[in-house]
Amino acid sequence: MIHSSPDERWDARLWAALTVLSAVVFLDALDVSMVGVALPSIQADLGLSTSALQWVVSGYVLGYGGLLLLGGRTADLLGRRRVFLAALAVFAVASLLGGLVNDGTLLIAARFVKGVSAAFTAPAALSIITTTFAEGPSRNRALSVFTAAGASGFSLGLVISGFLTQLGWRWTFLMPVPVAVIALVAALRYLPRREEERAEGGHDLIGAITITASMLLLVFTVVQAPEAGWGSVRTVGSLAGVVALLAAFVVTERRVRHPLVRLGILRSGPIVRANLGLVILFGSYVGFQFVAMQYFQNFLHWSALATALAFLPAGLLVAVTSTKMGDLADRFGTARLIVIGSAALAGGYAFFLRVNADPDLFTLVIPGMVLLGIAFALSFPSLNIQATNGVADDEQGLASGLLNTSGQVGGAVVLAVVTAVLTSNTSADPLDGFRAAITVSAILGLTGLAIALTGLRRARAAVPAADGGTPDDRVLETV
Repeated sequence: MIHSSPDERWDARLWAALTVLSAVVFLDALDVSMVGVALPSIQADLGLSTSALQWVVSGYVLGYGGLLLLGGRTADLLGRRRVFLAALAVFAVASLLGGLVNDGTLLIAARFVKGVSAAFTAPAALSIITTTFAEGPSRNRALSVFTAAGASGFSLGLVISGFLTQLGWRWTFLMPVPVAVIALVAALRYLPRREEERAEGGHDLIGAITITASMLLLVFTVVQAPEAGWGSVRTVGSLAGVVALLAAFVVTERRVRHPLVRLGILRSGPIVRANLGLVILFGSYVGFQFVAMQYFQNFLHWSALATALAFLPAGLLVAVTSTKMGDLADRFGTARLIVIGSAALAGGYAFFLRVNADPDLFTLVIPGMVLLGIAFALSFPSLNIQATNGVADDEQGLASGLLNTSGQVGGAVVLAVVTAVLTSNTSADPLDGFRAAITVSAILGLTGLAIALTGLRRARAAVPAADGGTPDDRVLETV
């Protein structure tokens, strides 16, 4: 395996490996958001209801988030390069199938398979980086490039989708195919062939089944609750089933010899805060994006291209600035960056609470999008750095899988809540529904700011111990 030292200049092979890994995480993130602008076209072409339409997004997100922990563990056990290559090949095939189907159910199924493949590429890629680049400035620099690719893919996905949807919504599914094939060929050449040291143990299939089933049931319950009634036997019974499955997961992880999640890793405050932060960052934005598509296209009747351009300021801001986040994290610490990013996130949603029938581009849309871009540029790389610092090499797959799971499952659950709020409040005035749904994201943004402030307070308290405290104290200071 190629390794970097803290002060080493990266050679061409290190840069090539990082570029390949970043390209794939760009694709993974792109696929989460790129379908956004195409949703109204998909809905009209395939005759999907609003609640069914959200499964085009949730199918991918749940496949991604539900199996990320298993993907991370598999990468640790079987070898990160091997898992990365196999999953990338599946991603390319599923992308092709998604662009060819003519049935809503088959489209959702294809999206789910793509999400499953991404659940194996993402943690494998992240753990290759964290075991290749030495912890400290070198790793922070690599992670800033890697997470910039992910954040840029997610932010620019809507913009790219706007251009492609002008040609037809199927192109949003077909475009990743050649990119994935090129990345696969490059990975075969540039990723190290000699396998890294593998973790010992086996798979925890019961844990993977119970956590995935619980997330699927939770999203299904929230989506169906407005129709069935929140107090209905079906809804209450389904929520009880979610609790039972989660309890079974925890019991399994405590008893199984080789758990999917070593629960002891959750004793780290910085890791827990990073995971909660990504739940809020990603979840609130996925929900907001879904509402914005309905508002811009179905209510204001903007074209797909005009809608994409509305999101351009945020996408460009992330793409241009997020590669510098590693240097900023070294200088100021991730806790400060996350606080500023969280404040920008809440502020961005606050702007969009003023939606109306004739929104002003320069006083509502652009300022809100710029704040959301700042939030992603600052928070996303910082949360990734915070979640993997101080973690042993043989658990990097677990740490990265846990973080990505938090984001994807947060996206699926919050999207389900936002969809339920939107469909429950649009009967009289659609604007009331949009405001109510955006309020969900705004409340989450404020919650994220509160969590970030506790992390900043703890980081400051740990500074005096940095020179003579315990190892845990020193980790707290860096995060």
